[in-house]
Amino acid sequence: MKLIALVLAASTLVACSDRPPATAANTGDAPSAQGATPPATDAAGDTATNAPTPAPATPAPATPDTPTPSDTAALEADYLGRWTGVEGLYLVVAKKPGGGVTLEMQWDLDHKGTFDGSVTAEGLRFMRDGVAETAVRTNGDATGLKYLAGKKDCLTVKPGEGYCRD
Repeated sequence: MKLIALVLAASTLVACSDRPPATAANTGDAPSAQGATPPATDAAGDTATNAPTPAPATPAPATPDTPTPSDTAALEADYLGRWTGVEGLYLVVAKKPGGGVTLEMQWDLDHKGTFDGSVTAEGLRFMRDGVAETAVRTNGDATGLKYLAGKKDCLTVKPGEGYCRD
């Protein structure tokens, strides 16, 4: 009975795991080096005496999620310029020499500053007063600010802090 419970627990863990199932590669029956080829066999199926040959290293192909420099430049261009908030608050995004962007902003009535940032697929990332922030593309309704409601091209940093283009 204990054996059945143990097998059931192990199969549940395997089913929930994000790792690939164990193969001969990690059971000792095959070379343990990742990417190594199995030993050669002769016509009778016996293992040859030569050592396994490692597979040649090949660069990983670019995936659609990996932005190219031209994609990054186009993404950056979408954020450049002046964004207007409520009660005189603003965000100005400018291209930074050497890469990235600079954010000049007044984010509440008492605080303004300039911060270095970068444009990612998630949005406009920057550090402000030691806190990592991301301004994401939204509409005016998502900012939670009545003055910006109905606008289409906006950035929201957090509820109650948003900027839109007019």
